[in-house]
Amino acid sequence: MPKSVDRSEYDVFLKLLRRARDEAGLTQVQLADRLAQTQSFVSKVERGERRLDVVELRWWCGAMSLSLSDFAARLEQELG
Repeated sequence: MPKSVDRSEYDVFLKLLRRARDEAGLTQVQLADRLAQTQSFVSKVERGERRLDVVELRWWCGAMSLSLSDFAARLEQELG
């Protein structure tokens, strides 16, 4: 099985992360502040240079006032 970052599904995941941040009305800097991280960390994640594990994804979603289950449902819908 190829690594997830090499699959088109990961591109969909990254686009959904960015869209969710935009829909939450947050800049990368604002999201980084909520995560107690740097803007460059957020940028690296959104570009696929840094991967999130499921616990980090849960924190990320929480910082955008989005539940992990809602994000997962959106991802499933996008992946069709």
